Amino acid sequence: MKMIRKSNERGHASHGWLDSYHTFSFADYHDPKWMGYRSLRVINDDLVMPGMGFGTHPHRDMEIITYVLNGALQHKDSMGNGRVISAGEFQYMAAGTGVQHSEFNPSKTDPLRLLQIWIQPDEKGVKPRYAEKNYAAAPTGGFNLVASKTGRDGSMEIHQDADLLLAKLESGQTVKHPLAAGRHAWVHVAEGEVELNGVKLSGGDAAGVSGEDSLNITGAKPSQVLVFDLI
Repeated sequence: MKMIRKSNERGHASHGWLDSYHTFSFADYHDPKWMGYRSLRVINDDLVMPGMGFGTHPHRDMEIITYVLNGALQHKDSMGNGRVISAGEFQYMAAGTGVQHSEFNPSKTDPLRLLQIWIQPDEKGVKPRYAEKNYAAAPTGGFNLVASKTGRDGSMEIHQDADLLLAKLESGQTVKHPLAAGRHAWVHVAEGEVELNGVKLSGGDAAGVSGEDSLNITGAKPSQVLVFDLI
């Protein structure tokens, strides 16, 4: 069983300095049919203009993962972390008991495109923490485990029984991910065009998958795909 979420049906907010598409309800966009999927609560596809960004603001009790698709992201937070995240890098924060951070596009000429992802934690009030992983040089044609509950295989350890995987695909390449009994998947096409178990998906499209044994994803053109394996 698949639940399809088309790119052009997402929530949209244009603020001049920020152009954002919301897969699930967020801020002023509210749709009771799209409040999240399992523990996955937010996927925002943000385009930030040069020199602009999000000023210092608080979060708590949320697992926050950012993936930079193009450009660079200047990050500072109340845990003392501060650096520039480049295209191909993932950044993780466990907001837990509370953290403040700011996110800016440091370039004077180039826009920044990123995906911001929120996952509901399985425990509240945890100590905030931070991590990064760089997949800019990851080979195509396979899955990379970005985040997991246990931090296995060098992935970032998060407070939820959820795996986040990244696949980079050239045209014609196929990856397969088994779905264990009782598990569910959310597949988000960050860029490109793919076929997922016989369904064509383009950049910004997504699908929720339940009751199927595996995910078979084939690139129709160079693509990046995020897969969330969820309880």
